[in-house]
Amino acid sequence: ETKEGNDREVDLSWNAVDDLTVVCTAAGISRRKISIKPVDDDLLQYKQFIENLPTGILIARNGIIQYANPAFSEFSKYLPDEIPGRDLLSFIDNPDPDEVKEFAGHGLKETSEAVRCEFHFVTKYGNKRLALLFTLPVIHSGEKATLINVVDISERQLLEEKIQLDNERRRGIIVTVAHELRTPLQPILGYLNLLIQDPVGFGIPEETKRILERCLASVDRERQIINQMLELSVLDSGKLHLNHSTFSLVQLVNSVLDSGEYRKKAEIITDIPINLVITGDMDRLFGVIDSLLSNAVNFSESPRKISLFYRSDPRDIFHHISVRDNGTGISESALSSIFEPFQLADAAKLSRRFDRIGLSLSMAKKIMQMHGGDITVESRLHTGSTFTLHLPKSLKEALK
Repeated sequence: ETKEGNDREVDLSWNAVDDLTVVCTAAGISRRKISIKPVDDDLLQYKQFIENLPTGILIARNGIIQYANPAFSEFSKYLPDEIPGRDLLSFIDNPDPDEVKEFAGHGLKETSEAVRCEFHFVTKYGNKRLALLFTLPVIHSGEKATLINVVDISERQLLEEKIQLDNERRRGIIVTVAHELRTPLQPILGYLNLLIQDPVGFGIPEETKRILERCLASVDRERQIINQMLELSVLDSGKLHLNHSTFSLVQLVNSVLDSGEYRKKAEIITDIPINLVITGDMDRLFGVIDSLLSNAVNFSESPRKISLFYRSDPRDIFHHISVRDNGTGISESALSSIFEPFQLADAAKLSRRFDRIGLSLSMAKKIMQMHGGDITVESRLHTGSTFTLHLPKSLKEALK
C-alpha cells in the first residue's frame, strides 16, 4: 500500500547477506499487468472470432486435433468434446491412399508451406461430405502446429451433379427431337427435288417451279440446322474423337475460300506464312474457319472487307489465326454469351436477316477446346469484330 493508500502489486525477492542481514527487492508489476491486459483482450476477441466463424477451424499437432471450433462440430456431427485427441485422417474417406499419404506428409507437417486440397469427410453418422481444406503452419500454446480451415462444399458438388444431369437430359431431348424432325424431311426433300428436276413432265408452270425452289431451300436449311443440333450434342457428350494430321494452313484457308466462294462475296486479304504447317483435325478446323468467314461476310456492310491473318512468335506455344470484318460489331453485353448455344449478338434482327439460330460459334469453341486451344473475340459496335483461334503448336501440348 502506498503513502496515498493505493494498492500496488510487486514481485518480492530476497537474499541473505550474512546471519544478521537480508537484502529484499520489491519490483512493481502494476504497469506490466496493465500492458498485458490488452493482449489478453485481443486473444479473447480472436478466440470469439474463430468460434463464430461459419467454416470449420481445426488446430492439429502431428496430425492429432488439439482444437475444433463449433462450425466443425456441426459439420462433423461430433460433440465438441469428442473431437480433440482424434487423428484428423480418421475423419477422411478417400479411395486413393497415396493422396491421403501426400496430404499427411505435406499438409499436416508443422514446417510445411500452405496446402490446399479436397477430401470427403465421414460424419459421426456415416454420411459423407465434401470439404475444401486449407492448411497453414501456426504456433499454438507455444508449440508448432497446423491450422486447418475446413470449407463445406457438399452443396456445390450436388449442384454440379445436378447441372451435369440436366445437361445430359437436354442433350437427350435435343437428339431425340432432331432425329424425329429429320425423318420426315428426307421424303420432302426427295419429292421437291423430283418435281423441280422435271417440271414439264409433272406439268408444273414456271411460277410454281420458283415457289417449289424456295420451299426446297427452306427445307434444306431446316435439315442443316437439325444436323448442327445433332453435331453439337455429340460435341457436348465428349464422344467425338479428332483425327490429327499435319498440313499447310495456307492450303486449308484457300480450300475454305474456294468452297464458300468468299472471294466473290467480299474483298479478302490474307496474311499467312506460305510454309506454315499446323497440326489438328483438318476437317474440323475447315468447318471452324468456314463458320468464321461466313459470319464475317454476312455481318459486314458493303463494301465488305475481310482480313484473315496469322500471328505468333518462336516462344509462343500457340498459333493465333484471326478473322477480322468491318461489320455491325457486337455489344459489350453480348460478348460474354456469344459462344453459348442459340445465342446471337442481336437475336431479334440477325436471326431473321441471316436465317441463323446461333450454333456455329458454340460448335467452333468446343472444337477448339478439344484441340487444347480456344477461340476469343474482340469487337466494338459499328466497327467490326475480330475472332481469333488459338491452336497449340504441338500435339503434345494439345493433349495436356
